[in-house]
Amino acid sequence: MPLSEYEQRVLEQMERQLSADDPKLATTLTTPRRRTGRKIIVATVGVLVGLLLLVLGVVQSSAVVGIFGFLVMFGGVTYAVLGPSGAEGSGPQGVVNDSGHVTPHARQRGRGKARGESFMQRMEDRWDKRKDGGL
Repeated sequence: MPLSEYEQRVLEQMERQLSADDPKLATTLTTPRRRTGRKIIVATVGVLVGLLLLVLGVVQSSAVVGIFGFLVMFGGVTYAVLGPSGAEGSGPQGVVNDSGHVTPHARQRGRGKARGESFMQRMEDRWDKRKDGGL
């Protein structure tokens, strides 16, 4: 069932608000994770070798070989699922404006610390700005 025009406008407004409030989260949610073929092949080989070692450990009644096989399988799955996949240095490139273009932004880390504000005070200030519509 397609969205109504009102629902589409509200969704677009929410997307713009998310991009303005937290560009890093917006980039993370909209950027598809790329898994290279090499990474998938290495992970698959790791899982298969680990499974072979696990079965070999059961056949030979060797707990050490079975545990090692399980660890190799676990490592293969972990390698496939976690970690960056060729996206070093990626992250938020800026803020998406109303026209849909990305405007580069300067890093502003620690700006509240320079004024001597606590973390909670900065969060309260941001909340007040959002409530007042002063983003």
